[in-house]
Amino acid sequence: MTALPRPDVIFTHESDLDGLLSGVLLQRLARKLFGADVPLEAYHYNQWRQRELREKAAWVADFTFEARLDRPNWLVVDHHVTEAAPPEHALLIHDLNKSAALLCYELCRQHGLASPQLDRLVHLNNVADLFLEDDPDFLLACDYASLVKHYQFWNLHALLNGQIERLLDHPLLEVMEVKRRVENPLGYEWSRANVIEISPTVGFVDTVIGNNNLIVHQLLERRATPYPVLVTLFRRANNLIIASFRSRNGEALKVAEKFQGGGHANAAGALLPKSIRQIDDAIEYLRLVLNPKRGAPLNSLENLFAQIESSSKT
Repeated sequence: MTALPRPDVIFTHESDLDGLLSGVLLQRLARKLFGADVPLEAYHYNQWRQRELREKAAWVADFTFEARLDRPNWLVVDHHVTEAAPPEHALLIHDLNKSAALLCYELCRQHGLASPQLDRLVHLNNVADLFLEDDPDFLLACDYASLVKHYQFWNLHALLNGQIERLLDHPLLEVMEVKRRVENPLGYEWSRANVIEISPTVGFVDTVIGNNNLIVHQLLERRATPYPVLVTLFRRANNLIIASFRSRNGEALKVAEKFQGGGHANAAGALLPKSIRQIDDAIEYLRLVLNPKRGAPLNSLENLFAQIESSSKT
């Protein structure tokens, strides 16, 4: 059993259930090992990559391992593809075939922090996060994952008071099930007829109702569009816009990285600049980045931001 460093803070991914579950599990593990309530911080990829790493000791979950995380007394638990060299200082727990929460739970189990409820919840998260379509719990697992998408990370954390097991059979799952059963077929047909070209290889899928991930998955699986990568846009309550990229052959991550995002090979995301507040502006921004015009001014994107910022003040 490997000795773990005592963390000053725990970092996790804010966008999904895997990040929420990972963060809560690591907090419990730190409490068990060190008798301390270690603060939890959650970030989207863009925010995370811009954050200065000041802590002398930290635990990181569900973020791609990179060279700047290779620090003494840092633990990184992750399952994304990494191009970084093996760590020389940090402790890295990494497995492409397991969700981050499952890796965190395996650490918890080593220290007696396990229960049938957590077994079930971690399994459902693993199915949803890895998109294991052949698992009999796949649709139910997607409903669990949708809870974070719809109600957001910190709202659910507050609602559950950190007791993540309370998510099992939660009444809000009935809302997700009805939305999936009623809205998804309608949403799929509408979205299929409203795909807009961003570049020759990327299409924007407009969505009005339904589970965006499942709708986009069906579009890709049925080859209903000519684009190998599909992107959806989601505006959060604070008006920040998130781009979600999906593919079937590993292209999504490469596109997301052009926007300082990250994730899995076929499921990745990025937070767009704060100056972009409207979906139409986000579409134009995606087009400019993915279709660089020969001879265009180097500051064309900056000019776009200035125009957007100016229009938002009028």
